[in-house]
Amino acid sequence: MTPLAEQLIARIARTGPIPLSDYMAECLLHPQHGYYSTRDPLGAAGDFTTAPEVSQMFGELIGLCLAQTWKDQGKPAAIALAELGPGRGTLMADVLRATKGVPGFHAVAQVHLVEASPVLRQAQADRVPQATWHDSIEGLPDLPLFLIANEFFDALPIRQFQRAEGGWSECVVGVQDGTLAYGLTSPSPIARLEHRLEDTKPGDIVETCAPGQAVANRIGQQIEAHGGAALIIDYGDWRSQGDTFQAVARHGHVDPLSAPGQADLTAQVDFEALALAASPAKFTRLTPQGVFLERLGITQRAEALAAKLSGPALETHIAAHRRLTHPAEMGHLFKVIGLTPSTAAPPPGLEP
Repeated sequence: MTPLAEQLIARIARTGPIPLSDYMAECLLHPQHGYYSTRDPLGAAGDFTTAPEVSQMFGELIGLCLAQTWKDQGKPAAIALAELGPGRGTLMADVLRATKGVPGFHAVAQVHLVEASPVLRQAQADRVPQATWHDSIEGLPDLPLFLIANEFFDALPIRQFQRAEGGWSECVVGVQDGTLAYGLTSPSPIARLEHRLEDTKPGDIVETCAPGQAVANRIGQQIEAHGGAALIIDYGDWRSQGDTFQAVARHGHVDPLSAPGQADLTAQVDFEALALAASPAKFTRLTPQGVFLERLGITQRAEALAAKLSGPALETHIAAHRRLTHPAEMGHLFKVIGLTPSTAAPPPGLEP
């Protein structure tokens, strides 16, 4: 039993079962025992691999997309180039390298990284030393905001509800026979889920993410007021449906309750909820990652890089291109949505 499991069992014994959102927050961000507080989870030696770690092409195309959006909006004289949950800093480093040749872009771009993990902040500082760090999005300056959120929203704490005849029962974490176990509260009406009565039936599960909606609202308010664009890239779909809560360790799925603090906890993103929360900013059509990258020219970029490679390096490069774009890999599971001011054109690669 992990130290965090012992603490959670003691807490539940004192105060009763806790919502899934509280469990996720403790497991991921507990100051001493939280997953992100204690390790670098990325890469072959970690627990999972994100798109920027698969290939430099991902960050390069994202960077050029944002730079073109900056040009399309009249080249604002000072901007916040920001990333939420920047991992090792690989994506932002690739963005900055790819946009170095865009006249004027680096001169006006202030780099801001929102990161809660002290371990990952150190890794980011090695790759993006010019950045300014923030504990939350509230620290970003009031400037035109050009923001990337790649696999950020999936790690924010969710609440999970199961529809019942008398309303909704919430999934909670309690204790049974000395170990952590799932339970359900007594059903009751929930006003914010009233609209989901139209497309669900008893037994169906719906997940909500209030922290994600709050972040999306903050992004939308700033973009509408000052200009800019946001690219949200994550796994999920337009509307939450079903139990998507999962734990990943050593590149495989594990029981989310088995070792609190030792595995990454995520849930699929409800893009509809984020898009609506971002009002009055305008959102684009939800687009599969593979389609988005192809529209930005990833195949042409892949061919240019392949011309300089051979042997195992070429094989790895070809596999990376497939992993990012193929529908059977990351190409369809991951989706992209853009946010812009209500009067602006969508970013390249995305449709209104």
